[in-house]
Amino acid sequence: MANMLHNASISRIPLGNQCPNIVDSVSRCCAFPSISSDLPVIRSLQKGKHVELRKTIVLAKSNKFDDTEEVDVSLSPRVNAVKPSKTVAISDHATALLQAGVPVIRLAAGEPDFDTPPVIAEAGMNAIREGYTRYTPNAGTLELRQAICHKLKEENGITYTPDQVVVSNGAKQSVIQAVLAVCSPGDEVIIPAPFYVSYPEMARLADATPVILPTNISENFLLDPKLLESNLTERSRLLILCSPSNPTGSVYPKTLLEEIAQIVAKHPRLLVLCDEIYEHIIYAPATHTSFASLPGMWDRTLTVNGFSKTFAMTGWRLGYVAGPKHFITACGKIQSQFTSGASSISQKAAVAALGLGYAGGEVVSSMVKAFRERRDFLIRSFGEMEGVKISEPQGAFYLFIDFSSYYGREAEGFGTIENSDSLCRYLLDKGLVAVVPGSAFGDDSCIRISYAASLPTLEAALERIKKALFPLTSA
Repeated sequence: MANMLHNASISRIPLGNQCPNIVDSVSRCCAFPSISSDLPVIRSLQKGKHVELRKTIVLAKSNKFDDTEEVDVSLSPRVNAVKPSKTVAISDHATALLQAGVPVIRLAAGEPDFDTPPVIAEAGMNAIREGYTRYTPNAGTLELRQAICHKLKEENGITYTPDQVVVSNGAKQSVIQAVLAVCSPGDEVIIPAPFYVSYPEMARLADATPVILPTNISENFLLDPKLLESNLTERSRLLILCSPSNPTGSVYPKTLLEEIAQIVAKHPRLLVLCDEIYEHIIYAPATHTSFASLPGMWDRTLTVNGFSKTFAMTGWRLGYVAGPKHFITACGKIQSQFTSGASSISQKAAVAALGLGYAGGEVVSSMVKAFRERRDFLIRSFGEMEGVKISEPQGAFYLFIDFSSYYGREAEGFGTIENSDSLCRYLLDKGLVAVVPGSAFGDDSCIRISYAASLPTLEAALERIKKALFPLTSA
């Protein structure tokens, strides 16, 4: 670099108070690639007592650059191993179609159609008005972590201190940080299928191996403890449970969780990550049990939750992970180098959300009532259709429906319906309804339909789906 720009060496010129804003542009020369020293450099212009320093490097065409090697565009093996999220891709595609004027009904994204409750929104706006817009501590504000600890004790029967909680930019970030914190290359992450689309990819990002254990629609997509036990090895490091489940809506009963806990207790290396983001979107008589509340499981459980689903706060991007301090400190260390603390405004809103009362109070119960009404309508309607298998969800706001009886059928102007991917493409093309293929969740026989949409919207979508499938049925 010294020879490249030997003619461009310019020092700052002390002029007292006459010119306090001199910019020494030479300090930026290191940002340029190799530059020939014979290129012209314009140095300084003096106008009266005002001195302006400028440096312009003129890049002329030169044969010297003709033999430049092509840029290495290879990516990290970790990134190459990761698949993009189909739910995000389909949701984005449907949104683009809608913006282009195509009347698509979007039932792909897991996003409540309700507005954030006014009390929560007002708390966020007050945070802005009061200037609460600066960085917070990396792990989250003490106020919010204390509120989370109170919630977990009162609602989940698990006790933590604020230093055993890390608040992140959404529950998804909490999950990936937990996976990265505890998994080493070669470890195995046990994942029941159907699974949330990101779990296997998160394992791969940690250089761990996802081990997928299938479940059956006849068993409400619940993990068989015997299957779990037969697949555990000395490399098994993490079991991921999601209850209520995305994508199936299944809820693990306490008795089944106790059976799983007995198996986990036999394997000292095995930890459990319990994703409880849908815990309050649950339909009686089903009840939610936190895995960490079971005897002997507190020490080996990482509990992930958040505010997106229960409180209709998807855009606020706020979640958290709670667990033994050793693991949570590691999660915080990762976050300190990734994003640092979550939004100060969102954290103020979250405190208000947790102040609504047990399980979100009347505000949340009214949303759950609407979800249940929608679920019942879809269960009844799809149950009348030919060749459809349904496991009635006990929580969340998804139907995971077996449409495999339609595979192999010809659709005029489209081709053969080969699998869940082609069926979803067909429903988008012919029915203008966006849903997600079960292949994204590890079960190609099904498709996922989100009923986080108004009842009139669901009624319209159902009619479109029936109309699109009718030619296949008659064939």
